[in-house]
Amino acid sequence: MSWGIELWDQFDNLEKHTQWGIDILEKYIKFVKERTEIELSYAKQLRNLSKKYQPKKNSKEEEEYRYTACKAFLSTLNEMNDYAGQHEVISENMTSQIIVELARYVQELKQERKSHFHDGRKAQQHIETCWKQLESSKRRFERDCKEADRAQQYFEKMDADINVTKADVEKARQQAQTRHQMAEESKADYSSVLQKFNHEQHEYYHTHIPNIFQKIQEMEERRIVRIGESVKTYAELDRQVIPIIGKCLDGIVKAAESIDPKNDSQLVVEAYKSGFEPPGDIEFEDYTQPMKRTVSDNSLSNSRGEGKSELKFGGKSKGKLWPFIKKNKSPKQQKEPLSHRFNEFMTSKPKIHCFRSLKRGGATPEDFSNLPPEQRRKKLQQKVDELNKEIQKEMDQRDAITKMKDVYLKNPQMGDPSSLDHKLAEVSQNIEKLRLEAQKFEAWLAEVEGRLPARSDQARRQSGMYETQNAPSVNNCAQDRESPDGSYTEEQSQESEVKVLAADFDDEFDDEEPLPAIGTCKALYTFEGQNEGTISVVEGETLYVIEEDKGDGWTRIRRNEDEEGYVPTSYVEVYLDKNAKGAKTYI
Repeated sequence: MSWGIELWDQFDNLEKHTQWGIDILEKYIKFVKERTEIELSYAKQLRNLSKKYQPKKNSKEEEEYRYTACKAFLSTLNEMNDYAGQHEVISENMTSQIIVELARYVQELKQERKSHFHDGRKAQQHIETCWKQLESSKRRFERDCKEADRAQQYFEKMDADINVTKADVEKARQQAQTRHQMAEESKADYSSVLQKFNHEQHEYYHTHIPNIFQKIQEMEERRIVRIGESVKTYAELDRQVIPIIGKCLDGIVKAAESIDPKNDSQLVVEAYKSGFEPPGDIEFEDYTQPMKRTVSDNSLSNSRGEGKSELKFGGKSKGKLWPFIKKNKSPKQQKEPLSHRFNEFMTSKPKIHCFRSLKRGGATPEDFSNLPPEQRRKKLQQKVDELNKEIQKEMDQRDAITKMKDVYLKNPQMGDPSSLDHKLAEVSQNIEKLRLEAQKFEAWLAEVEGRLPARSDQARRQSGMYETQNAPSVNNCAQDRESPDGSYTEEQSQESEVKVLAADFDDEFDDEEPLPAIGTCKALYTFEGQNEGTISVVEGETLYVIEEDKGDGWTRIRRNEDEEGYVPTSYVEVYLDKNAKGAKTYI
């Protein structure tokens, strides 16, 4: 079967059919492209769904995930992330192996089809030109034959007429001979053109057209084979991710099988067990006997009282004192009523800011004197570290300018060394300003660290209790003191009370929730965090972003509740949550 033989006269239909074949190929490309968009959209929705139900860091939800059922649900969410990733893989592979390849093939196919049909039209034009030449030669031969017949008839008429001169007869005879000669020449030319046309026509229908149509047939069959291969690839790309999707589903099943109701029940016991013994039997109290009645030691009311006593001095509040209240350890002195202590607390006016203003902030002094000592120390230390980073940055810039100046000195054709003097002086001046600023904050930091007690929580509590308990013995020799920043002035006994308050505040601030996540990031490269404050990441790892780049080239991230730090911004790709507090919106 050959199109050149079977379809020798269907040039226009073949042109339409091959164009239809290209349209089908482009339609299939469009179909696969829309499938990839659906896969990406599905993967994005799965990831958003998984993220929506992920437990929030440092919240009550995170505590609930100690239970095996919640752990299984969390594993399901994580597996759904991997499941979504496989759909992204399908989209990427279909784009690279089907869409891109077929789009390139369509362009090549269009060029090849255009070339073949151009050759066919060229052959058609040639045979049409030969046909026109044949028709022209034929008409000329016909015209010359008619002219020769008329000249012959005119000659015979003149020859028969006795009134015509011999000269006219001779002229008519010569004219007839000339016309006959022209007719013979036209006949010979017509015969030659006819033979040439027959040859060209034979070549056209038996050689040129069959060859061209055969190439078009081969082109069309290659297109059909290519569609078949693409359809097969389409199925294989889906089949490739089935094992990994199966592993994701196996992980969900394994998580479901790991649910242990007994273990969850034990966790409930550990979470809510009070540790008290149930109340014993109540003794019979005989009111008929004239004796002093006493409540049994193991009565319900007594057990409740003991429970309250234990709760009062147990747990987190153990060892803490009521703010600004002096605790007298003397056994002879009777305890003050709670109402008296409360009144004393309400009427006392310490010269520090209220608790709420400490947390809320406001107009913050440069030396952070509005904060408790420990929080002030942290802020000052942070400021000193920032200034040291700025100093190091300026020093690096100065070194770079110095090296450039040395290069200019050695190679004057590269630049003028004196043009860098102004920049070098400016950088040096900035370094000096930053050093003075750092020294100022270091002085405040040293002052705060000199006032602070021992660093551990237990030592802070013991120190606060000790100073408070011994406050009366110190009052006799106390003297007024004023801090260098002028934040407050008080007696030694008042300073002891403030230290107790600061110790309590340290406990509260130590229990503060860490910064919330404002987005996620993916590590583009592996980073070894060897310096203090940095964190190591592995290429491809996904972490939480808790603080954006402030312009210094570092982003603060968190891996879990206990691991957080800074990484170079260029090492990660950040995806900020638009709804997160403090997150910027990028357009």
